Order: sequence, then structure tokens, then C-alpha cells
Amino acid sequence: MGESTVTPLEGRDQGLPDPVTAPPRRRRLDRLRSPRRPRLWFEILLIAVSYWTYSLVRNAVPEQRSEALRNTDWIWRAEHSLGIAVEESVNHAVNSVTWLIVGMNYYYATLHFIVTLTVLVWLYRSHPGRYAATRLALFATTAVALVGYYLYPLAPPRLMPGGDFVDTVMVHQTWGSMASGDLKHMSNQYAAMPSMHIGWSVWCGLTVFALAKLPWVRILGLLYPTATLVVIVATANHFWLDAVGGVLCLAFGFAVARVWYGALPYALPRLVPPKEPKRQGRPLLPTKA
Repeated sequence: MGESTVTPLEGRDQGLPDPVTAPPRRRRLDRLRSPRRPRLWFEILLIAVSYWTYSLVRNAVPEQRSEALRNTDWIWRAEHSLGIAVEESVNHAVNSVTWLIVGMNYYYATLHFIVTLTVLVWLYRSHPGRYAATRLALFATTAVALVGYYLYPLAPPRLMPGGDFVDTVMVHQTWGSMASGDLKHMSNQYAAMPSMHIGWSVWCGLTVFALAKLPWVRILGLLYPTATLVVIVATANHFWLDAVGGVLCLAFGFAVARVWYGALPYALPRLVPPKEPKRQGRPLLPTKA
């Protein structure tokens, strides 16, 4: 019996595929789809540019007032048919408690941004392996919402002609909505469908509930979108069906993340896997002497 030795594969390897080397394009795609440690400067720049672009596009959508009011009338009639048209009653009931409605006005104006950014920072610090996929779900949600604003202009309940809704910002002189009062010219007032207050808050709530360890924090995660739903209705900024539109956009966002990363964001590893060392040269094959 001769000894077994290891020698390079010579002469016969021309034209044979390398068993361990993927095509360059496939390798680049795999690198893009693999979780990577986020870079702080890039994330700050990306969020700033993305929000600026979102605001620019949202406000550039033509304010099609007549079509927006027709759509509002259709939504209101549809909700009556479904037996869920109680927004006016909620609006009047909460508006009768001054401290409560003023608090909701400020809630509407601030927490939408504060909570979303806080969850992003928490993901960045504590779940870097899941950060990019979860952020992609949020960005895809927001992007498809812009399509909704363009294709389906909708006035909020407080602007519905013939309705008896109270514009709580105007009545109580708060700055709870950029589409009311002195700030109304800074925002498209006919971009109520879908509700990104709901889309973003449900994203925050699901993320906290799925990834937080403390039970009371997970409960707060579920309560946040619930409270947001009450606020958007009580302040007469949205219909119930606007909230449904926001949830559908979020489902699209998670679908995009699932397709790109091959798993839902919360199923990915919490930490970024270490990089594999690069292989040097061709593999050695065992041969017999």
C-alpha cells in the first residue's frame, strides 16, 4: 500500500469550476444581503436624507382638493356601511376634556418622531445584526405610503365639508398638527391615507414586543400603537380606515425585508456574525502515491 499524500491539482483543473468560489456578482449580492455592523455616520446621514426626501415628496404631491374631498366622502360612507363611523363621537368626547385633548395634540406632534428614532437607536446599539433589516422594513413602509398619497389624496376628518368634527389644534391653539394653524402651509393637508402615524407606531410596537426582554417594556410596546390610534382619531386627523392603510403599508415593508434578507428581521441573529477569513490559493486534493 502506498502512502497517501496531498498534492495540488495540476494540469487537469483548466475549465473546471472552482468548487468553493462563487461568481463575483453572486458574492457581491450575498454581501449586500448579509447583516453587517451599521456605521453611525452613515445611518445618521441616511435617516436625515430619507426624511428630507419623504417630506419633500409628500408635500410635492398635488393638493387635489376636489378629489380628496370626494374620497373623504366615500371613506365616511364606507365606514357607516361597516358600522365603524364613530370618529366624530370620539372627537367630541375627548375634546370636552381640555387637558386630555391638549396632551393628545402634543402627542400627535412629537412622539411620532421621538419614539421611532429612539427605537432605531436602541436597535443600533443592542441588536446590530437585526438593525439593517428592521430599518429596511420601516423605509419600505414609508416609500409605499408616498405612492398612496399620490394615488389616493384624502382630506382628514376635520376638513370634511358638512361634518361636525372639531379641529382640536385650532380650538385649543396648540401645534399638534403641521397641517393646521400657522404650520398648515408646510404640509400637504390631503395626504391622510395611509396613516404613517399608525405605520410607524406599529413598527415600533412590534419591534419592542419582539426584542425587549422586560415584560413591562414589551407591554408598553403594544400599548404605544393602541394609544396612537386613539390620538389620530380623537384629534380628527385620520379615519379608522387610514390606520388600516398604514398597517397594509407596514406589511409590505416587512415583506420587502423578508425577501431581501431571507428571514423576518426579528429572526436574524442579534449580533453581526464575524467575517470569514479569505481563502488563499486553490484547494489541495488528496491523492495516492
